[in-house]
Amino acid sequence: MNIKADYKPSGDNGILIVFSNQISEDINIKVRGFQQAIAENLNMHNEIIEVIPAYTSLLVIYDATKITFKKMVEKLRCIEEIVHSINLPPSEVVHIPVAYGGEFGPDLINVSNHNGISIDEVIELHSSVDYLIYMIGFTPGFPYLGGMKEKISTPRLKVPREKIEAGSVGIAGNQTGIYPIESPGGWQIIGRTPLKLFNPEEEPYVLLKAGQYIRFEAIDKNTFVNMQNEVNEGTYKVKYSLKGSV
Repeated sequence: MNIKADYKPSGDNGILIVFSNQISEDINIKVRGFQQAIAENLNMHNEIIEVIPAYTSLLVIYDATKITFKKMVEKLRCIEEIVHSINLPPSEVVHIPVAYGGEFGPDLINVSNHNGISIDEVIELHSSVDYLIYMIGFTPGFPYLGGMKEKISTPRLKVPREKIEAGSVGIAGNQTGIYPIESPGGWQIIGRTPLKLFNPEEEPYVLLKAGQYIRFEAIDKNTFVNMQNEVNEGTYKVKYSLKGSV
C-alpha cells in the first residue's frame, strides 16, 4: 500500500501517526505492520515508552528527555519506508463462548424485531463471522470490532442501563462488542460470555489485543454455568486458532 502517513504532535511527548480517515482491514494491517517494525528496531527501544494502535492510526509515546519531536519523526519516517517488507505473524482467532438471549441477552428480541428476522437467524449471523479487533479502549480490555453483518445492525437503547454485567455482548449500530467489566451502557445486550476479558489479578490483565480476531460460539445455559465455574477456578483454557482454520 502506497499510503503516506501524517505525523502530528500529541501532548508533549507523543506522536500520532495517521494513515487514513477510512476504516478498513488493509489500513489496519499497515498500522500493525508499523507497530511491528518499531518493535523490531532495537535502536529505538530506549527512546520509546509505548506504542498504541487504533483503527487507522498509531500513537507513539517517546521519552522527550532523550530525543526531540523532530528527530523522532525522522526515525519514524525511515521505518515507514520499510513497513511493506514487514511480515506480520498469522492472525490469531480467540473463540468466545456466548449464551444468547434470556437472562443473558435481554435485547436479543429487540434486534430480531428491528431487523425483521428470527432470533435464531440473529444468533446465526452474529456467530458466523470472524471479527477483527481494531483496537482496545473505552474500558480495560474492551474490543472495538469490525465485520458485523449489516442485517443485524440495531440502534443503541434510547435510555442507557445503569448497570451492564461483565461479559455482556452487545450491538450498537453496525458494531458489536463485549463489556469486560460491569459498567453503564446503551448497547443492545444479546448475550454474555463466561470468560473474563479483564482480570487485574493475572498477567496479562486483558484477554484480547488488537490484531486478533474474535469468533463467537453459541452455548446453552448449562454450558455457561460449567464454563463460568472453570473460569473462576482457573482451570478453563481459552480456545485459540489461526485465521482461516476451523
